[in-house]
Amino acid sequence: MKNRLLIYFFYDKDGIVDGYVEYILNKMKSHINEYIFVSNGELQPESREKIENISEHILCRENKGFDVWAYKEAIEYYGWDNLTKFDEILFMNFTIMGPVSTFDGMFDTMDNKNIDFWGITICHEVGFDPFGVIEYGYIPTHIQSHFIAVRKSLFQDDRFKEYWNTRPIINHYNEAIGYHEAIFTKKFADMGFKWDVYVDTRDIFDYTFYPLMYAPVKMITEKKCPVFKRKNFILDYANYLDNNNGESAVELMTYLKIKTNYDTNLIWDNILRTSNQFDIKNCLHLNYILPKNIQISEERKNNKIALMMHIYFEDLIDYCLNYAQNMPVDADIYVTTNTSEKAKVIEKKFKILPNNVKVIVIENRGRDVSALLVGLREYVYNYDLICFAHDKKVGQLYFKIKGETFSNQCFENILGSAEFVNNIINTFDENPRLGLLTPPPPQFAEYYPSLAGYGWGVNYDGGVSLLKEMNINIELNKQKDPVAPFGTMFWFRTKALKELFDKNFTYDDFLAEPAGTDGTLMHVIERIYPIICQNEGYYPAWIMTDEFAKIQITNLQYMLSELNKEVFKYTGPNFFNVVKGRLKEIKHEHEESIKSLNNEINKLNGIINELYNSKSWKITKPLRWLMAKLK
Repeated sequence: MKNRLLIYFFYDKDGIVDGYVEYILNKMKSHINEYIFVSNGELQPESREKIENISEHILCRENKGFDVWAYKEAIEYYGWDNLTKFDEILFMNFTIMGPVSTFDGMFDTMDNKNIDFWGITICHEVGFDPFGVIEYGYIPTHIQSHFIAVRKSLFQDDRFKEYWNTRPIINHYNEAIGYHEAIFTKKFADMGFKWDVYVDTRDIFDYTFYPLMYAPVKMITEKKCPVFKRKNFILDYANYLDNNNGESAVELMTYLKIKTNYDTNLIWDNILRTSNQFDIKNCLHLNYILPKNIQISEERKNNKIALMMHIYFEDLIDYCLNYAQNMPVDADIYVTTNTSEKAKVIEKKFKILPNNVKVIVIENRGRDVSALLVGLREYVYNYDLICFAHDKKVGQLYFKIKGETFSNQCFENILGSAEFVNNIINTFDENPRLGLLTPPPPQFAEYYPSLAGYGWGVNYDGGVSLLKEMNINIELNKQKDPVAPFGTMFWFRTKALKELFDKNFTYDDFLAEPAGTDGTLMHVIERIYPIICQNEGYYPAWIMTDEFAKIQITNLQYMLSELNKEVFKYTGPNFFNVVKGRLKEIKHEHEESIKSLNNEINKLNGIINELYNSKSWKITKPLRWLMAKLK
């Protein structure tokens, strides 16, 4: 076996080393003689201890220079003379996960090749420079920098030393690509050094420029690629739409789960801790569409189930009862209301149910949110899964049909039928990382802006403040909607919302009525349910009946089609990303034109003022009137 040094570059904003890093480094052990772990930033004590079990050399440095300067500093840490004891130096980083099986085949194959440097995968040539810093003016075919192995014939050469000694400081991601990854292969190949990759995709050059990202299952099954990209599961979804139908990540996750021994919890542990749930949901298509009138399975785990429901409007008791009847007979049902008179009516009507029903009178403060978090808190931990619902009347919209439609959408997609409810329970059983299921937000009438990233609305700062108070550090972005139950009706795994119930809210935390229609603690909590879920290590997702999904597909397709008819008049038909970029350019051009016009008006105003001050009354009076009109 070759005497190998592995330089592993790592970055995590919290200094936490997740299990996938340990796993891949341990899987390398039989092929590596020495490790140096280079972290851009300090490691948490627990994480440092994990790495100490793998590597004697840990280098924590300031987070600057990206991977390029981390590698450069590791080389300086050893010194060129000390590096001569190794036959091969491996430069590897945290952006890849794996192996799908082992690295044995890869090292055996590459050891038999007469080459100077090698890698696992390549990025195919792109005929232009999207980064604006590549010295060749385009992206050459190159070994991807997540894994590059360099043999003594190259790293002892003075030109290799000069390359690392003269690397410029890297200030941003584009420079990390343009000043290192994109040029490394061509630069040394042009000097006469021979290279190759284990996963050779040059025969599918015309398939995609980035096979590992956009065709990961094909890479594993047909090309025997041992690794996959962490970024597959958190990519800006627009990048998928420029290359395929967005299926890459979900196909990869499904393949790993069903066809390999790779523990997908290693993926979930990392992406749920570090990434925005908006991106995770999009990449993994976390939408469950279940049949309303067919029960998928008769089998069910021995979970304790409850329906918790808040009813304020007496005229909606029968409506709520109709949906409550769809719960399994072994589920307990809790109903909160605000007066003893209403409680008696509810008790009488709910007596028809075979379930154990408990009606509780609570304070009329905090509405449905306090009903769950305060009024029902003491019962929550008696159950594994809970469905929460409430009577819903929307008072701020003109025409009651809109609010009624929203309410129907919520109820139908959590309690639409007995078969559907059982399908939901089985879905939780089959997906142990699933923590919360919520209907998608409404997108009709005045709710249409929910399609445009207005999910946080005026509640973002309140959400940030509350999460900070709870010491929750999940990645948030005002432009990325949480996967939230905007009608406050949802199914949840009790473990997934533990921190929220442990917060021990009281009725006094909520505004007295009239409490308003937005921007209150109630509306903040509505949006952080899925954030709490994510922080507990579970993912939130959308739930729909098959009947509702038919309507949803028609609505979304129709709205997009009609919008595009108008948008394409200005941008022309093109890729989604291109159209989006062109709209931004048009907006910028418009703003610049307005700015330029205002400058000209100001200049003209100055001339008029000069004429006015020179007593040219007959000229300036009509001009000043005109300028006032222009303004």
